[in-house]
Amino acid sequence: MTGNSFGNIFRLTSFGESHGPAIGGILEGCPAGLNISTAFIQAELDRRRPGQSAITTQRNETDTIKILSGIFDNKTTGAPIGFEIANLDQQSHDYDTVKNTYRPSHADYTYEAKYGIRDYRGGGRSSARETASRVVAGAFAKLFLKHNGVSLYAFVRSVGAIESGIDPVEVDPASIELTPVRCPDAAVAHDMTSAIENAKKDGDSLGGTITCVIKGLPAGLGQPVFDKFHAVLGHAMLSINAVKGFEYGSGFAGTLLKGSQHNDEFIHDKSIKTKTNRSGGVQGGITNGMPVYFNVAFKPTATILKQQVTVDTAGKQTILEMKGRHDPCVLPRAVPIVEAMAAMVCADFILLNRTTKL
Repeated sequence: MTGNSFGNIFRLTSFGESHGPAIGGILEGCPAGLNISTAFIQAELDRRRPGQSAITTQRNETDTIKILSGIFDNKTTGAPIGFEIANLDQQSHDYDTVKNTYRPSHADYTYEAKYGIRDYRGGGRSSARETASRVVAGAFAKLFLKHNGVSLYAFVRSVGAIESGIDPVEVDPASIELTPVRCPDAAVAHDMTSAIENAKKDGDSLGGTITCVIKGLPAGLGQPVFDKFHAVLGHAMLSINAVKGFEYGSGFAGTLLKGSQHNDEFIHDKSIKTKTNRSGGVQGGITNGMPVYFNVAFKPTATILKQQVTVDTAGKQTILEMKGRHDPCVLPRAVPIVEAMAAMVCADFILLNRTTKL
């Protein structure tokens, strides 16, 4: 199996399955001498871990990180950083009913079609549990970005038809963690939480969108052809489980405007800036120094507790009724994953940019 690594210089290779002994990763390219706070890394994992609130899966994992290499005296040494996270609360028997059955909208059929074998216990390698490794790498990337004056945050923008109209660039990052749904708009967050709770009671699920904002990036990151900044960012987001769409800047709404309405005029205010930012901080595939902002669309969680029509491995039609512990909405736990992937993209481009000119 290929495709387990992401990044050029700042590069993560992840390993492990949902119901195996552990998941983990090897992070290469993190510069030596970076001050590391294991408490910060653990706090990032805690934001993603299951069982954190009533609107997430009740699988009880501590997600305690064990760093195996690459750190000495709380600083990176430049060596590959190896880490693992133990799986402690698997209930594999919950998946006995799908041993020979394909779950609708899951990777069961496609995985088996490709490899001729699949780990039906939680999806194996295709499980979203793999994203814990990304959050660890993203935490290292965030520490590197902080050293370079770059900050970022993500929040839940919508759940189902419930959407916040808050200006993403004006959000106070501290307000995001004040609600279990991770929406900084308190009134809307209450409605979102209620909707997720109702979907859970009905044995159903909800999707929605997450918005991410990156501030402090210098102008000049990204390559102008195949490796445009936003193209790599889109690759990163679309690699996350359950993601169905990505847009940056004005996105699809920009198609409703004329060029005279959409163009960002340049101004000089201590430095070159744009009067508006419909470009989303990227022009010609290269950052222009303005905040980068983008939206990521997540589908409703595929595992639901309602009866569904499907087929078994012999092609015979059957009725599937799932058991187990599952997120009725992935969005609250996906916020730190979106941040992690964005942080890795930024760290990689910053390191790549150091070799482009004298």
